[in-house]
Amino acid sequence: MAEEKRDPQIFPVDPNKTYGLMELARGTSPLVAKEPDDTVMTFPHLVIIEVLAALAVMALLLFLSAVRDAPLEEIANPDVSPNPGKAAWYLVGVQELILHMHPTVGAILIPAVVVLGLIVIPYIDRSPGGIGRWFGSERGKRIALVAALVTLVVVPPLVLLDSHIGDRPVAWRQWLPKATPVWVAGIVIPVGVILILLGILYFVLRRIRATTREMMIAFFTVFAVALIILTIIALIFRGPYMHIYWPGRWPEVH
Repeated sequence: MAEEKRDPQIFPVDPNKTYGLMELARGTSPLVAKEPDDTVMTFPHLVIIEVLAALAVMALLLFLSAVRDAPLEEIANPDVSPNPGKAAWYLVGVQELILHMHPTVGAILIPAVVVLGLIVIPYIDRSPGGIGRWFGSERGKRIALVAALVTLVVVPPLVLLDSHIGDRPVAWRQWLPKATPVWVAGIVIPVGVILILLGILYFVLRRIRATTREMMIAFFTVFAVALIILTIIALIFRGPYMHIYWPGRWPEVH
């Protein structure tokens, strides 16, 4: 058999080689370290966008600080407490929540459960499909929209109902037997209402055969929209003694 001709530049003759060409064949094969399709590197593509966004926010804050002073109040008087006394804007949603249930539940347990739920989402939803896409799919977007609208319809009436009764868990005791413990009105009733509503949402999602990711999207949307609604109510509609008033119609309190 005649010896095959080899290109010395492609197949150099070297006795120290520890590898050799075995065969050339047509076809496809997995490539080592191949990047996923339709992806770009974090740097510089994403980092540059984040830096530009940070600079834009800084420029906006500088502009606002130049044209308008911060809305500071008068010097604090230790003999006169402000009425109403509200937390910072990012905590008034939690402050609104503890008006309707026991403070331990509203300020500690519910936020802890929400944070824990956000932590375990990656361990529950392991599907690689739709990663990096807002809402995962068009169906996920529709589910998020419906969950937001339902939350917007349900939460304000519940706040108004509780405010009409008394805005404090102890006010519910007038509707319960006299021997009913305080923790029933402060824990069992509000937590029960929340669990019932979330259970109805879970049942509806199961009926429409929602995926795990779509369920996570729905529950997170409910939490986010409810927090926004509670924050707006506490900031704008809570007046003296944390009662609900229309904006601009707060009574004078001395």
